[in-house]
Amino acid sequence: MKQNGVKIVTIGGGSSYTPELVEGFIKRYDTLPVSELWLVDIEEGREKLETVGALAQRMVKKAGLPMKVILSYDRREALKDADFVTTQMRIGRLPARILDERIPLSHGMIGQETNGAGGMFKAFRTIPVILDIVKDTQELCPNAWMINFTNPAGMVTEAIYRHTNFKKAIGLCNVPVNMVAGFANMLGAEEKDVTMEIQGVNHFIFATDVYVKGQSRFKELLNLYANLKEEDTIQMKNFVSLPYSPAFIQGLQAIPCPYHNYYFFTKEQLAEELEQFKTGTVRGEVVSKTEKELFELYSHEELAEKPAQLAMRGGAKYSDAACNLIQSIYNNTGDIQYVDVRNNGAIADLPLDSAVEVACRITADGPKPIATGELKLPISGYVHMMKTFERMVIEAAVSGDRDLAVAALNLNPLCPSDELANIVVDELLEAHKDYLPQFFNK
Repeated sequence: MKQNGVKIVTIGGGSSYTPELVEGFIKRYDTLPVSELWLVDIEEGREKLETVGALAQRMVKKAGLPMKVILSYDRREALKDADFVTTQMRIGRLPARILDERIPLSHGMIGQETNGAGGMFKAFRTIPVILDIVKDTQELCPNAWMINFTNPAGMVTEAIYRHTNFKKAIGLCNVPVNMVAGFANMLGAEEKDVTMEIQGVNHFIFATDVYVKGQSRFKELLNLYANLKEEDTIQMKNFVSLPYSPAFIQGLQAIPCPYHNYYFFTKEQLAEELEQFKTGTVRGEVVSKTEKELFELYSHEELAEKPAQLAMRGGAKYSDAACNLIQSIYNNTGDIQYVDVRNNGAIADLPLDSAVEVACRITADGPKPIATGELKLPISGYVHMMKTFERMVIEAAVSGDRDLAVAALNLNPLCPSDELANIVVDELLEAHKDYLPQFFNK
């Protein structure tokens, strides 16, 4: 680290989440002295970057801090000598997300940003780009930590582990943060006192133990969780979480993360999404409207703080989690956080070079996964299946193998049939042709 402060580069700096990131760095300035924050985007994102970048500069000025906020359309210029690189990209922007949702739904298949067919195609568009960014990072700032919260975070992070020799990539998600907050509330505990043992992969994790000040309270929490009403479930902004039966939770002896609603309540989730499909309110369309409103707010020259409306975006808390992670690495704190890391035996029966989402102690040498042993029996088969799906998607993303994509989608529980797997893959390939040269330039 440099003596005169920390240089952070954010790829996808024109994101609507950026004000939360900036607020996080301002709040932590005493322990994380950011001297330069480079916000990088592509030329097509110029209007958004200039709007959000000007707000970021006003926020820093209001805070009276010697932090430079620099806007750039030249990734290589920005990366030189960075200490941390954060990635928050959406290749194809929101119109691509809407296609990921609407095309599967047009065939009666769940369309979702990070799960099933939609998540697979977001990975196809993102993985080649992230591998290019890693090459630049290794050349221009080889000692930098890369914090990836581009979805699907687990697959994107694992692609780096499998297809580069870069050792300093960490994936990040806001779902575990929301789970800790929900469990603390149920147990009447302070959030800072609650830690979890989790097993699984990004957006497919299970809490297998929960501690308050180091003492397990899991039995008590299971009983509470098994009897939740719908209004008390841990909710995400982008879908409704339904309560499970007491028998399922007690039989599982684990608590599924909110995203498991897509797998354990597929019929109900599909019915809700088909209604949204008819009314033009799939999540990407709602987010598009929310973003327009946010950027309208961001453009007001008197605004010099993160607006409350940003909480309406489904990924709120991502940025705060990123700031916490960077601060903990910088200060070698050793606190527990939940990140996507190279497995290295943390889950004994998954491949060593897989990305897994587990509790880690955060040190100056990066996250140290806390070993959990083998997957708990009731969740083992499901996690193995999802990991196989992820590995096939990563290989298809790199190779441009259409048949592998069809086979991967067929394995995913959200895909109803082989016939639909072929149809949906071909329609999404055509729809995203401009962003998928690996499938077409053969």
